[in-house]
Amino acid sequence: MTSNFLGVLLALTSAAVWGSGDFSGGVATRRGSQYHVLLLSALSGLVLLVGLAIIKREAWPPLSGWIFAALGGVSGALGIACLYRALSMGHAASVAPTTAVISAMLPVLVGAVLLGLPPANQLAGFAVAVPGLWLVSQPAQGSARVSRSELVLALLAGVGFGGFFVFVGQVGIGYVYTPLVIARTLTLATGLLLILGRRLPLPALTGNPVALMAGLLDAGGNIFYVLARQYTRLDVAAVLSSLYPAATVLLAWLLLKERISARQWFGAALCVAAVALIAL
Repeated sequence: MTSNFLGVLLALTSAAVWGSGDFSGGVATRRGSQYHVLLLSALSGLVLLVGLAIIKREAWPPLSGWIFAALGGVSGALGIACLYRALSMGHAASVAPTTAVISAMLPVLVGAVLLGLPPANQLAGFAVAVPGLWLVSQPAQGSARVSRSELVLALLAGVGFGGFFVFVGQVGIGYVYTPLVIARTLTLATGLLLILGRRLPLPALTGNPVALMAGLLDAGGNIFYVLARQYTRLDVAAVLSSLYPAATVLLAWLLLKERISARQWFGAALCVAAVALIAL
């Protein structure tokens, strides 16, 4: 098994786990405030990461690793804040796919600058993944026209998530859990600030168990992404991990019996084709 192929498998595992986490987060948000869900999920994910770091006795990264991990945490937290604000304006059908595509494309651009262009088959896979990701992310009812402010927030959210991919992907080889502890701590702090800024009460730890599950799955997705990055290029790991909306949609179809539109199925087929091209 080549190193790149192992990276591809780990990135796809990251997408599956992340997609499950997003599905859980969506279910949890139906039971409580999105900001409470953010805080609880960040907390449970942090507990998991700290526990694994202790069990594995993983050392802290050097100063450069701290900086990249911190930047990744801030970038991801800002992405979450912008996404939640944009989604609250009522046009998730356009906001979600815009964010997903931007978050996938930013690491491709950075990877081209830092590592040079990937092989032709991977470039073709990236080109197929973008429309696939756009189509599979759109709810069955279709898109609604969005305001300029919603579009700006969606773009900023995509840059924030893409920045997480890029910054965390720059942490040195051999470090998995401790950089994510640093990043997740900043996400937790952001969730706390959002709650305090809106003068909301702090959530009870047992008030929304699904939110805690979402945090564990999100942290798991982070772990598999970092592992994937150690075996393959930044752009390959990031684009394949960004296919998580497909897992979210499939879980909604299987467990909640939500309808999947024809274009979403077509988007899923494009995502499968993209995986095949990238893995060649």
